[in-house]
Amino acid sequence: MAQKNIDLPLSNLANGAIQEKLDYELKKVFDNIHDKNTKAQDKRAITIKLEFKPDENRQTVSVTSDFTTKLANVEGVTTTVLTGRDLNTGSIAAKELKSNVPGQTYFDDDSTQKTDVGEPIDVVEQEMQRKNVINLQKGRG
Repeated sequence: MAQKNIDLPLSNLANGAIQEKLDYELKKVFDNIHDKNTKAQDKRAITIKLEFKPDENRQTVSVTSDFTTKLANVEGVTTTVLTGRDLNTGSIAAKELKSNVPGQTYFDDDSTQKTDVGEPIDVVEQEMQRKNVINLQKGRG
């Protein structure tokens, strides 16, 4: 087998530090591939840039490595927010709609009935009683 004139295996450069950095970037790529919040088909990339800077005599060369990793973007999430102005105080309020329909109650995972913005019904009813709000539904069977 012929001897190589240029013998610079990437895995041995800088005492293996370049290979170690590549392994680190590869882990990030594969973690991103298995992240369910990214699109599976999106491309990922690792770019290794080696810069060579010789001295004035052209006998020694400083080699610098630079890694650029492009991962798939995390997909965005959409939600609905209810907003309005408090007629008594004039302040503006905003809360996330949890029930998918404004004004509709729902049961959460623990079978607790909640308002459309996720407040437990029993807490809301207690607050209404504390404020002396008349419950027109109370007398119904």
